[in-house]
Amino acid sequence: MRAILGAYYFLHNGFFTLLGKLDGVAPFLIRLYLAPIMLAAGLYKLQHFDATAMWLAQGLNLPYPELMAYLVTYTELIGGFLLLFGLAVRWVSIPLMVVMVVAATTVHWDNGWFAIAPSNPITSTAKPLADIGVPMARASIENSIGIGERLARADGLLNDYGHYGWLTEKGNFAVLNNGIEFAATYFIMLLSLLFSGAGRYLSLDYFIDRSARQYLKPKTVASKVEPDIETKGEPEVTPEPELEAPVKPSEKQVVTVANE
Repeated sequence: MRAILGAYYFLHNGFFTLLGKLDGVAPFLIRLYLAPIMLAAGLYKLQHFDATAMWLAQGLNLPYPELMAYLVTYTELIGGFLLLFGLAVRWVSIPLMVVMVVAATTVHWDNGWFAIAPSNPITSTAKPLADIGVPMARASIENSIGIGERLARADGLLNDYGHYGWLTEKGNFAVLNNGIEFAATYFIMLLSLLFSGAGRYLSLDYFIDRSARQYLKPKTVASKVEPDIETKGEPEVTPEPELEAPVKPSEKQVVTVANE
């Protein structure tokens, strides 16, 4: 057992240590996926600003529609550019997540989960939940059955009265359900960026952060520049005082002391 665990962790540590050096690839790809979506949404709102403000006021009954239109438009535009270049990614993920929450709750919530309604109940992702009795999943399966019937009827009409091959050469027809699926997916991806950041090596955040931390790092003693000291010749050495040799008493003094 010890040998099996040792072999496993040898492979585990070697493989995932190598992958750890490439941990900036995943957030980079997420940013490349989200950036054009945000830019396209923001550009459309900017080009149709009056219609956007009117829709927010009349369609969603939101307060201050013009202010809300400005906020959502420039959040998506600026956020898209920042995601693209990997600048302030953690910070910009927060307002973009707020936009996704507002969109999901005010625009898509009543339409359920699916953005494009599944027409085959057998392949629907709601089927496992419907099998265990989740009510919303069962309703989705019933909706899929109805959608399948309508698409089959539409295909029959187009085959009989339209140029069906020309109509479907660019793709099959589908029913747009406009649920919360896309908004929730974008929210999860932005949440991932909030935790991971823009990623190493492939973002401006990485290089700016590295330079800033290097700049703020305290200087070591060796790196400090010592002040120049002008030397004015060699310092004078004060000679130590010589010790006087003890005075040898004279013979007369010795005799006097002996007589005493």
